[in-house]
Amino acid sequence: MFERSQIIDQNFQKFFSTEMSVAEFRFLQKHIPISGAQLVDLFESQCISRLMDIQSRLLKKIGRSYYTISSSGHEGLAGLAFTTRLTDMAFLHYRDCAFMVQRSKQKHGHPILHDLLLSFAASSRDPISGGRHKVLGHKDLFIPPQTSTIASHLPKAIGAALSVPRGKTYGLDTEMPDDSIIICTFGDASLNHASAQSAINTASWVSYQNIPLPLLYVCEDNEIGISVPTPPNWVKKNQEANCAIKYFECNGLDIVETLKVSAKAVEYVREFKKPAFLRLKTVRLLGHAGSDIETVYHSQKHIEEKEQQDPLLVTAKILLANRMATIDEINHIYNNLKLRIEAISQKVGDQPTLTTAQEIMEPILPKKLKRKKIFTENPEKRQRIFGADWNQLIQNKHPLNKLINFALTDLLLDYPETLIFGEDVAKKGGVYNVTSKLERRFGRKRIFNSPLDETSILGTAVGFAHNGFVPIPEIQFLAYYHNAQDQLRGEAATLSFFSNQQFTNGMVVRIAGLAYQKGFGGHYHNDNSITVFRDLPGVQLACPSNGADAVRMIRACVREAYEYGRIFIFLEPIALYPVRDVHEDGDGDYCFSYPVDTKDEIAVGEFNVMNCSGPTELTIITYGNGVYLSLQAAKELFRKNIKVKIIDLRWLTMIDYKKLSTEIAKDKHVLIVDECRRSGSLSEEIMTNLFENLSSLPKLKRLCAEDSFIPLGKAANLTLPSKESIYQSCLKLLGKA
Repeated sequence: MFERSQIIDQNFQKFFSTEMSVAEFRFLQKHIPISGAQLVDLFESQCISRLMDIQSRLLKKIGRSYYTISSSGHEGLAGLAFTTRLTDMAFLHYRDCAFMVQRSKQKHGHPILHDLLLSFAASSRDPISGGRHKVLGHKDLFIPPQTSTIASHLPKAIGAALSVPRGKTYGLDTEMPDDSIIICTFGDASLNHASAQSAINTASWVSYQNIPLPLLYVCEDNEIGISVPTPPNWVKKNQEANCAIKYFECNGLDIVETLKVSAKAVEYVREFKKPAFLRLKTVRLLGHAGSDIETVYHSQKHIEEKEQQDPLLVTAKILLANRMATIDEINHIYNNLKLRIEAISQKVGDQPTLTTAQEIMEPILPKKLKRKKIFTENPEKRQRIFGADWNQLIQNKHPLNKLINFALTDLLLDYPETLIFGEDVAKKGGVYNVTSKLERRFGRKRIFNSPLDETSILGTAVGFAHNGFVPIPEIQFLAYYHNAQDQLRGEAATLSFFSNQQFTNGMVVRIAGLAYQKGFGGHYHNDNSITVFRDLPGVQLACPSNGADAVRMIRACVREAYEYGRIFIFLEPIALYPVRDVHEDGDGDYCFSYPVDTKDEIAVGEFNVMNCSGPTELTIITYGNGVYLSLQAAKELFRKNIKVKIIDLRWLTMIDYKKLSTEIAKDKHVLIVDECRRSGSLSEEIMTNLFENLSSLPKLKRLCAEDSFIPLGKAANLTLPSKESIYQSCLKLLGKA
């Protein structure tokens, strides 16, 4: 009763085993814009998609398949695939097997049946994910992998679409030709998701300003999200009045209508470089997934009525009505494909699977060299770009914000693939003037403002990176990132893993963060929690404590993003942006000369050992503002004849604890100064790893911020480590308090 996959299979075969007259389907006679052979080919793709759904459930019953979210009812997507090109990147809904099958026919000899069944079986020979997930995707088909996505892929489609015309503008060797469009498909329930609303709003905002955006959003409206009905015509009423995105709709059950309308939508997007929204009306057959018992929330009558709208039946009837195929030919196509799929399934069942943690984790951090950066020096152009700042850069020392500005200028010059965008980053130069003058130096297409929406900022970055750019988006304050974290967590960070390093989206996300700002309060402007970054596999977190390090570290980040497609968070301590002095007013000890050689980098993972001339009594392990405060405390301790070694971690993920343990192996006292909250802090990780790596433990102590949000005014720093609290903690640890 509940196994509807067998029933719709039987319904199809039973329908075409009975005596019938072509005249019964005369109402389906129509002008068909393609040949009979092409329409039969589309029908074959639809059949493959359906039979794959049926086979996945059969394999699941015997423990040889692990994925049963079906595409049944959505087979009209084959028509959309027919109207698009192999060079049109497609971010697909998980019900779009028919799209992938039809697209594979543009790649001669592509073994689509074998590929899909390898994916069902989670085989390590699956050509897209290597057995890590059942995903629709393939490098050769220009389909990046999407897992069980809801709407998180919509924002990155904008960045990918924006990147197409800009690649031509700058003569870059991008992934897509300049006449490509971006296809992004999703379900009707997904339209309600915040990510979808963010994306569609941003696409409208961009299009309204006549900025080229060759993007086609396709909503597959089957009128339900698992068990929650979509209000009648909700999608249409929600979208057709949009003044900046052209609206199309068609009956996705009718392959001919789908072909005609899809072709119009694709032609519009390609010709005018403007976004369009296509509503494709479909049905959902087989429930949400194999484990979903649809009769719990739908009546038997409702289920059977939907099954009568089966798009395979509709296409077969069109073929018969227009004398493009006979009943025998239709049966032969369907049954021959079923036999082929069953035969391949038997072979695939014996294919190897992932067997070790090391195998599984291999693609988390991209290791394949995509391209090698070759630096070409042009001193005249460099001086011209810097203008009046050139002499300052050479002759003077500068604080953190100014040095980052200089570094970004050089990076934009050395890497034409880079762009900087975010809130207020262009003419205004950002809240803290870090991006000052960059728009004037490099133009509005490389330095541009975004809408006030972090989801669209990060999503745009992911999309640009898909096309070979190296985006450097700015998130204005650390706490603003939390609104949009899924764009890194669910999209960017997973891409290399689920594509076995075939797709990457290298980027460097600059974030102004941490605490100690004077005159600011509340967690939005003084946010001292970095836990959200530390559990993202493959995402590397950099946190410079001074301007000279910041320059050399961000160079390393951009180069590795460019060469390997790696993802970096570059966390800049806001409070240190303007700081010039350390111990007393006017000492200038926190201003540094600019490292002029643009190849001068700090290697990822390399920590800095400071104040280590001669024997020391105590070591402080810290980062960011903690380094600055520890330097102040160290001077006070020196007055008591106590010598302190300070280790500035610099990189806060993927820390080399064996090397760190070796560095402190002979130390008797170690204080970990962590400006982030005590619970879930980096100091917990450091403490644990030192216990695991050291055979003889020193006396260890943590000094952390309290588990509190940060208030306003004079009370702002009371919950945070300070020069005085570091000083006192050192004395207590040494037994000298």
